[in-house]
Amino acid sequence: MEGFTFHKAERLCSQKLIGELFTSGESFLVYPLKVVFLKTEFPEPYPVQSAFTVSKRNFKRAVKRNLLKRRMREAYRLNKHSLYTGLADKNLQAVLMFVFVGKELIEFPVIEKAMISAFKKLLVKI
Repeated sequence: MEGFTFHKAERLCSQKLIGELFTSGESFLVYPLKVVFLKTEFPEPYPVQSAFTVSKRNFKRAVKRNLLKRRMREAYRLNKHSLYTGLADKNLQAVLMFVFVGKELIEFPVIEKAMISAFKKLLVKI
């Protein structure tokens, strides 16, 4: 893995995979994040494809939704190496969706701490 980047191939863009993720995937909560995951095979060289979402119901302004998504992506980008090595050891591929379920804006360190604990919990569940 070259540095701390988040390439296009690591992003979950396939509508088919997203639909499959929500119909047959499993989920757990690490406040303020809900993680929906599914073990699957896809032709990309990375072990994980991920996406991030924030509810329009809880955050009416797009500026706030985008801010929270940027914070989640940054926390993911800086800490994904532990998830990648854990999945590579098990020789697995997975798709992930991180859903922000909090009701107010949360600072980056709290989101980063939740992301790290979500990775640990995910490696146990997979």
